[in-house]
Amino acid sequence: MSMFSTGILVLTSPLHTLPLRIAPVLSSAAQVVERTLYVHLHPGLNLGAGGGQPRPVFIQPVVDLSSLITGLYSNAANVCGHLDVRVLLTNVRAQPNNASSPETGGTGVACNPFPSPQPLSHSPEVVLTDYALQDPGQSPLVAQCLQRYTCHCYVCTPGLASVLLHPQLQKLEEEVEEGQKDDWDSRSERMETYSEVVVGGTFDRLHGAHKTLLNISCLLANKRFLIGVCDQELLKKKVLKELIEPYALRVQRLQEFLQDVKPSLQYEIVPLSDPFGPSVIDAQLQCIVVSEETRRGGEAVNKKRLENGLPGLVLHEIQLLKDAHHTEMEEEKISSSSLRSRLLGTLLTDPKNKSHLPPVPYVIGLTGGSGSGKSSIAQQLEALGAVRIDSDQLGHETYRPGEVAYNRVLEEFGSGADLINEDKTINRRALGRKVFGNKERLKALTDIVWPEMALLVKERIRQAREEGKQVCVVDAAVLLEAGWTDIVHEVWVAVIPEEEAVSRITVRDGVSQEDAVRRLQSQWPNTQQVEQANVVLCTLWEPEITQKQVRKAWDLLQKRIQQSREGAKPPS
Repeated sequence: MSMFSTGILVLTSPLHTLPLRIAPVLSSAAQVVERTLYVHLHPGLNLGAGGGQPRPVFIQPVVDLSSLITGLYSNAANVCGHLDVRVLLTNVRAQPNNASSPETGGTGVACNPFPSPQPLSHSPEVVLTDYALQDPGQSPLVAQCLQRYTCHCYVCTPGLASVLLHPQLQKLEEEVEEGQKDDWDSRSERMETYSEVVVGGTFDRLHGAHKTLLNISCLLANKRFLIGVCDQELLKKKVLKELIEPYALRVQRLQEFLQDVKPSLQYEIVPLSDPFGPSVIDAQLQCIVVSEETRRGGEAVNKKRLENGLPGLVLHEIQLLKDAHHTEMEEEKISSSSLRSRLLGTLLTDPKNKSHLPPVPYVIGLTGGSGSGKSSIAQQLEALGAVRIDSDQLGHETYRPGEVAYNRVLEEFGSGADLINEDKTINRRALGRKVFGNKERLKALTDIVWPEMALLVKERIRQAREEGKQVCVVDAAVLLEAGWTDIVHEVWVAVIPEEEAVSRITVRDGVSQEDAVRRLQSQWPNTQQVEQANVVLCTLWEPEITQKQVRKAWDLLQKRIQQSREGAKPPS
């Protein structure tokens, strides 16, 4: 079956049977769609009716719809985690008219929610449905009806394809009909909705839990939806904060998702530099959506509002989504921190074109701040087969008597007894004191030493090439500052939280915390280094976890090298 980048899934089963269909339907859809899957809900839609072309209608926001959305995103994370699933709510709206019709499955009224087709951020190329055919001979008619229905609702790619999915769930549906009908009747009451709703969060790398929160908030909101997005101070304690997407990108992705889901709402996205933001001063807000984990935060918001003379907000609590794929070091719930940890060792950005470099050996530039565990990672890569080039050791070589850098340093900084040891070598500590805190003098020194170190690095790479080595790792704290990215194929960066780095430096080097902090502040911060990185690693946890990261990074590197060499071969 052909694969499509973007598809739209029209779910027609009654709400009380959909929970049993979700997993197999999504699994089937993932065989057809590879990037974005929109979900349109129309319980009871009859695509095989002979009474004319069915039209979209409004459906009521009922409690079971909220549960269905939660289950849908939970199942999507488990069975098709590679898909960007988005549940569309344009046709979900509370109606004053209580009349029901067969077309709505008893949950809505017959009005047209789509006066014109709604544009989506990604135009669907295929429409899929769970509609169960009564007669296989109906297939062409149903497919044509489905295409017309979808194009009435959304702007689709010309030549929209259609696929009828047929999950084998008849027996399960019969069990639901017999055993859960009473439960369905008791839980299908309408949801209380509100004019203005507020939520807050980091919203890093939008995942199923975020989407559940946003979708249910959109269900609850009739007019305005206020979203606070953590920034600056609120990110400092986050795990792997260096891998959090920039604020502007997180907002852009939020806007795109929300505009797809319910374009009729007024959206307001604001940065949060404290835990409360506008939620404690905005008198128009009526409801805040929380989880069992953030309920106390919602209660704190209400306490502040009362102090400010404002009425408390209704706390609407949603479920946390379980992460079926979590590891021992990750949270049981779906979370951004777990997703960030899974990025460690993977290729975050494609390497730049380095056609000026010989393809063999493939050179990794490994860098990181003091205490980051960079050298231990280099040693593990060496054990896996890489040639390790220790730039710190090469730096010592540049200071040897008779070397170019040796003579130039003495010319620049003098040759007094305070700088020259008895064996005529340069006292590097004394030299360090001469340049510490003086940017001009430090630059004068690095302008002498770094180019000489780079020549030695290139020489070691050349030697490795002559020996037939396949991979080199340049272990260099100054890799980025010295501008050596043009002599390596990829940049790998080791990061560690500053508090942990300070603790390691004080123990390892016997210096004070103040000295350790000053040392770190003289280096590029983690965020600046990560911006230049192709691969990021972190040694914060147990050594076994670091080893798994390094092994993953190494295995993925081998695949990239193999693919690049196969691509470079002339066609046979």
